[in-house]
Amino acid sequence: MGGRPAPAAPRNALSDAVTDAATDLAAFASASADGRLRIVDLTQTLDPDFPTIVLPPELGQAQPFRVEEISHYDQRGPAWYWNNISMGEHTGTHFDAPIHWVTGKDYANNATHSIPVDRFIGPACVIDVAQQARANPDFLLTRETIEAWEQQHGRIPAHAWVLIRTDWSKRGSARDFLNMAADGAHTPGFHPAAVPFLARERDILGVGVETVGTDAGQAPTLEPMFPCHTIMHGSNRFGLASLTNLDQLPATGAVVIAPPLKIVNGSGSPLRVLALVPA
Repeated sequence: MGGRPAPAAPRNALSDAVTDAATDLAAFASASADGRLRIVDLTQTLDPDFPTIVLPPELGQAQPFRVEEISHYDQRGPAWYWNNISMGEHTGTHFDAPIHWVTGKDYANNATHSIPVDRFIGPACVIDVAQQARANPDFLLTRETIEAWEQQHGRIPAHAWVLIRTDWSKRGSARDFLNMAADGAHTPGFHPAAVPFLARERDILGVGVETVGTDAGQAPTLEPMFPCHTIMHGSNRFGLASLTNLDQLPATGAVVIAPPLKIVNGSGSPLRVLALVPA
């Protein structure tokens, strides 16, 4: 007998979303396994020779990375090898949390143990100023340079990592990397007007640089002093310093994963920064 078709079962939006997410995760795992997705390591190797930032001698200094062998398949431990390590929080490729700077000290969840984990992952926008930094070690990235990049690659999305390629990580010696002179370091960084534009008008997660710190070497002479630290952390954003391999990333399309160590009240920590890039 004819009749009306049975009504379709009602869709459960939450169930559908979970199914879609599971499908996306499975596709991600498959793409990673079969080479359709590259994983680029943006991390410098941490060893005792890696240079640390140099402050005026009357101020406290960050400890370099140190390693002390505990045992190595010997009488101290016949079946195992391990080490004690010590270092400053801001040594090697490292993460800067808002609590690192006085302007970010009053935010809730502003330390490495309390920052929500979803804020460690975001799309990457890579701004290539290697040529300018090669010509002028004191090069400052301006708002105008960022807006010109957007004209070519599109608006920087909210909750993105903005990575500044200077090729500074290619400098072979600690002396060239720090580039110290009688008046302080000479390394590229951000113009003071560029930082609030990124933090407040583009709502980014944070910035990443190839230099020893997120501010330019001559940042003490700028207004405000140390604009990236002062404004970025004062806007509850993050910094990634001493990155490498930014020349292996496209201008857009990569995703950066950058979780710091979960140190209680940590102002930062060394970390392994990875970028996921479509092959």
